[in-house]
This record gives sequence, C-alpha cells and structure tokens, in this order.
Amino acid sequence: MTHENSCQVHLAGFSFHKKPFYTSQLDGVSSYLMRLQTDGRCRARYDGKLGMIETGDLLLYSPDDPYELKIDYEINPLGESMIESGDYHIFFRGPWIDNWWKSESRPTRMNFPLHESFLNLFRQIVLEQRRMENPYPEISEYYMKILCLEVDRLLKEQPKTTQKTYLAYQIKLYIEENASYMFKLEDVATHVGISISRAVHLFKQTFGTSIMQYTLDVKLDMARERIIFSPMSLEHVAETSGFANYTYFHRVFKARFGMSPKQFRIANREQLK
Repeated sequence: MTHENSCQVHLAGFSFHKKPFYTSQLDGVSSYLMRLQTDGRCRARYDGKLGMIETGDLLLYSPDDPYELKIDYEINPLGESMIESGDYHIFFRGPWIDNWWKSESRPTRMNFPLHESFLNLFRQIVLEQRRMENPYPEISEYYMKILCLEVDRLLKEQPKTTQKTYLAYQIKLYIEENASYMFKLEDVATHVGISISRAVHLFKQTFGTSIMQYTLDVKLDMARERIIFSPMSLEHVAETSGFANYTYFHRVFKARFGMSPKQFRIANREQLK
C-alpha cells in the first residue's frame, strides 16, 4: 500500500553527449520527468514544438506529456560543427508528487542559474540511485521532495520582468554564495557587469536594504546555525562565516541576537536536550 506522502525516484542519471542522439515518447513519458541542461544545448519538445534548450533550462513533464529529445550538430561562431550536451534527468512518481503537480501551474521549460546548491540536489539523487545496496531508499525521496520545492522557490524568486530586477537578484545570489569569503563591493559589481554605484542603488531599490547589511545578515545566520549545530569553536565559527576577527563578530552577533555567541550556544543547546 502506497502512503499518500510517498515519492519514488525510479531512474536518475547524468548524460553527456558528443555524438548525435535522438529519443521520443510522443504518447507520454511513463512517469514525471525532470531534466536539467547543464552543458551545451539540444532540442526538446515543449509547448507543442521542438525548441532549442540552452544551458540552465529545466524541463518538467507529467506522464501525459509527449517527450522528444534531439541532439545534433550545431555550428559554432567559427563555422565549425560541434556536438555537446550534458544533462541530469530524473524519472519519479508517487502520491506526494501528484499533489505537488496539481498544487500550481508550472511552465514545461524554465531557466535557472546553475548554482552549486541547486546542482547538488541532482547529484545527491543520482548518487543515491547508483548505490548497489541502499538500506535507506527514503533518502532519495526526501531529496526529490526538496528538489521539487526548490524549483517552486526559484520560480517565485525568479526576476519577473525588468533587467534591473534581474541584476539585483544576481547580486543577491552572489552574496548568498560568497558571504563566507571576504569580497568587496567591486567584486559584486564586476560579477554582474555594472558599476559599484549602480549595483548599490539597484540592490537597495529592489530589496530595501544595502548590499553590506544583507551580507552581514547572511553571515550572522550562517554563524548562528554553526553555533547551534556544529562542534566548532566560536573563533572557528567566526572565521568560517566570513568575519575578519572575533572581536567584531562578538559585537555584531550580540547586537543582532541580544546575547554573546557563548551565551547563545549554551541557551540553544539546553533547548535541544
């Protein structure tokens, strides 16, 4: 008997093509399918046509959707023919997935930045499926649920219309991925290809806070989790969370959470007992 919260991954893998490849299931795939283009490009059927799929494109199909994939020679800017297409693909199903699918309307083709946190979910699912002996199949189930919810979060956070909003979100993602390192405003601006003054203005306009304040907030949230759940010394927590020295970390942490890092660790570990 299948539990209503069940979600099964029955096939997951990574493919990299350097030769022509073609497959089709025009009567519909046998289960739900999630396919992420990680390298190069190809053509796939979505919205009733065979369209170009670029790096970062996520394809999402239900069992009733026709599927067609074509990887063939392309002409690069030098006029030479080439083939290169890499992708993660996951076939999955279950009552939880049925409810998730019906919960809201999602496009068949989406495009997301290929950040490590997103790619790692695909990697973990593939690794779990490759285990010869797996006494904990529910691990794949949990990763799959997280991946589905992450897709929804990325869709909601995705820039809606303007180039300005898009740049602001790119800055936000850069901060979240690099907060533990000592970067400068110049590094952020260079990453998105604009001036420092414009980067500062766009971020403040979009999120209502400064780049430096948001960076500090991310660092402090990172440190808070490590203080509670890791055995690191407080000095090591400060260092790995991107703070130049412990004195500064102690001061801003106490200002944010109302107690010193040591007091915070003691209080929260008492609650976890």
